[in-house]
Amino acid sequence: MRAKLAAIRRLAAPGTGRVRLRTLVYIRWFAVGGQLAALVIVNFGLNYPLPLLACLATVAMSAAVNIGIMLTRPMSGTLSDRGAALWLTYDILQLSTLLYLTGGLQNPFSVMLLASVVVSASVLSRISTLSLGLLVAVCISVLAFRYEPLPGPEPLLELPVFYILGVWQALVIGGLFIAAFVGSVAEEGRRMQDALNAAQVALEHEQRLSSLGGLAAAAAHELGTPLATIAVTAKELSHDLKPGSPMADDVELILEQTARCREILMELSRKPETEGGEPYSRLPLGTMLEEAARPYLTGTVNLTHDFRAVGEAPGSPEPVLTRSPEFLRAVGTLIQNAIQFADSEVILRARWDAETVTVEIIDDGPGFSAHLLDRLGEPYVSTRAGADGEGEHMGLGVFIAQNLLNRTGATLRFANQDWWDWWGAGAIVRITWPRRELEHATSETGRVGEHAGQ
Repeated sequence: MRAKLAAIRRLAAPGTGRVRLRTLVYIRWFAVGGQLAALVIVNFGLNYPLPLLACLATVAMSAAVNIGIMLTRPMSGTLSDRGAALWLTYDILQLSTLLYLTGGLQNPFSVMLLASVVVSASVLSRISTLSLGLLVAVCISVLAFRYEPLPGPEPLLELPVFYILGVWQALVIGGLFIAAFVGSVAEEGRRMQDALNAAQVALEHEQRLSSLGGLAAAAAHELGTPLATIAVTAKELSHDLKPGSPMADDVELILEQTARCREILMELSRKPETEGGEPYSRLPLGTMLEEAARPYLTGTVNLTHDFRAVGEAPGSPEPVLTRSPEFLRAVGTLIQNAIQFADSEVILRARWDAETVTVEIIDDGPGFSAHLLDRLGEPYVSTRAGADGEGEHMGLGVFIAQNLLNRTGATLRFANQDWWDWWGAGAIVRITWPRRELEHATSETGRVGEHAGQ
């Protein structure tokens, strides 16, 4: 699964193909058609004299580039971040040339210079978007002072300098605003989508393991009877053979291998948790928590269990949950994080009453970084710095756990313990469910996992 998460990280990295070539080609054809229509209407419809030859040559250049791309590149391919940025750079320079020939910033179509920045902010990296925004600002600054006169009826309308400066200021600020702020929002949306994809990969992984465990338990049950028949038959053959028979060794080998097969099947049935199997579909809360923690136990950190009912009815029965891949994966990830950073002990505490179920994961490690507490649960934010300088792989562990637990109706709270607490320093993760919603949600997700594995 780490390989799949690494692939998602590479997909999220700048430089990876995100923009389809076909899309940019179509956008450019649309721009070429619009520019050609505007030139024809202004020059022949309104009879405003334009430097038509130079303008048509500029538009034809874009059409030629598009045709060349279509003939030499597969339209189904994608462009890298750098390739798409160069593509949009050409569009900005081409449109700036056309505006230079037709009035500069006095041309009302000068606002179209921002279109390339909008496209970049939607799909390209922040660096590419800021670079294109700066290029637009430079082009706008040049067009504010250097341009061919805007064609029109005699006498030509001369716009006041302060108005031109106002248009220049509006376009520059608009371009930089789109590049900086809209680009940041789009980047955050892309990161969130990549993280959600990673969460889906993790869930599918758990569901496949659950399905494999169920198949192993079923195989152990179904193969038990024929293996027993083979063993009985082999024993009868051994009794019927005369002493010294050359077949005696073969029959003994059959008995040994049959016994070995039965031991393997018994092992599969006895330890399904190591493969994600589920011999029992419904388990008490404490057993579910122990199962979630078991893969991450180490010999250096002690895991202490503290499970009991609370409230006005301390004898309230322990919640019984359907084995859920979401629950096991999410709680296991949080326990793994606590064990990873604990000095010597982790407490796994569960409390329940008739209305609420609360699980707390407490460690005696360094705790969460203060500047990260408000951001925990966001994608690509590592929980704590480990010895290797890295957090939870891609910083997706807590994000995945929180999203999976949210599906079960849980709310999470991350905190550091107070310095005067008897336990001392360390982190605490508190997970709270409405009891009825937890029991219903795990039942539903458990059935989803079964169907996904079939």
